Amino acid sequence: MRLAAVMLTIGLLASGAGSALAADGGGDGEPIVLTDHARELHRSSLLIDGHNDLPWELRKKGSADFTKLDIALPQPGLQTDIPRLHEGGMGAQFWSVWVPVDTAKRGAALQTTLEQIELVKLMLARYPNDFELALTTDDIERIHASGKIASLIGVEGGHCIEDSLAVLRRLYGFGARYMTLTHSRSLSWADSGTDDPVSGGLNAFGEEVVREMNRLGMMVDISHVSINVMKQAIALSEAPVIFSHSSCRAIAEHPRNVPDEVLALLPEKDGVVMINFFSAFVVPEASQINARRLEYELEMEAKHGDDQQAIDSAVRKWNDQHPYPNGTIHHVLDHIEHVIKVAGVDHVGLGSDFDGVSVLPDQLEGADCYPLITQGLIDRGYSDADIQQVLGGNLMRVFRKTEQTAARLAESEGDE
Repeated sequence: MRLAAVMLTIGLLASGAGSALAADGGGDGEPIVLTDHARELHRSSLLIDGHNDLPWELRKKGSADFTKLDIALPQPGLQTDIPRLHEGGMGAQFWSVWVPVDTAKRGAALQTTLEQIELVKLMLARYPNDFELALTTDDIERIHASGKIASLIGVEGGHCIEDSLAVLRRLYGFGARYMTLTHSRSLSWADSGTDDPVSGGLNAFGEEVVREMNRLGMMVDISHVSINVMKQAIALSEAPVIFSHSSCRAIAEHPRNVPDEVLALLPEKDGVVMINFFSAFVVPEASQINARRLEYELEMEAKHGDDQQAIDSAVRKWNDQHPYPNGTIHHVLDHIEHVIKVAGVDHVGLGSDFDGVSVLPDQLEGADCYPLITQGLIDRGYSDADIQQVLGGNLMRVFRKTEQTAARLAESEGDE
């Protein structure tokens, strides 16, 4: 049954899993104070965030009407707006075109994803002095040098391709430069980390999806997937893989996080984990509450079937009764440092999940807070060069290698 994976997680939490927290700092620390060194280092770096869910928030709150919800102005009801992005020094942002998994039940996943891609492009057109679409690493460097924010598209969940490689190619043609293989529910071809397995990892079609992404030059994102899928994708992919918005399971035991056995594989294919800021994925106590919430959500799905409104209503009430502790920026720094210890400094980045999460750590409440991460890494003794790798250099290397893999595969096909 679907509860099995979540119940296992709760059992591990109760038994004390995640005790590596103490060794990695436990989120303790005084509030971070920004210095001139950090300001200058941050200003001179290319900051890349692997995952921001603003497009869905715009759909919900503004219906793509930027006169109704003008993100050129401060928007206290959001975690992201243009003033905060500039204050935070954003160089390149992957905008998630996530759509709920229940759209697949209605046969609407692809159409809704296309609408979200169009919304992103409308946003870029509405604010041309701030944003520009980037399709390549060269685009990122050129746009960043111009003072604008390079804007990329990430598809969150393979349910959007509706079991079709042709659709995958179509999404790439519309600008998507990564796809998360699953979201919160398992697919016929790939297992989610927060659902029961269907195929024990990737089935034959799932392997073809990874190969086609390599051929296209589309980064393979293995946030959300099961451990088996993580391992299979790393082994199968000819290009580096990414976790666009995940954290470390050794610190916060949660099925959305990456276990050390997988972190240790990243150097093999030069992959990168982009650390999620969501309190439920970085603060151990919050991860326990969230694991119980996942269990309750699955119970409500079993009870209410296709009545998504009833499911959402019940889960909202549960959330109100079980608030998460926020934690602090030091929890996120602990996760960054844990990846560095296990996999190396070349294999970690930032994937905030802003506007896709409900609770954030103190000093990481919005898109203006990134310089404090730079300061926090300085305070922990990291060199300027290593910090620049974390801020964006690692993702650029992975993306460039993905482009090179696609070019090599195209050349090989041409020689046949």
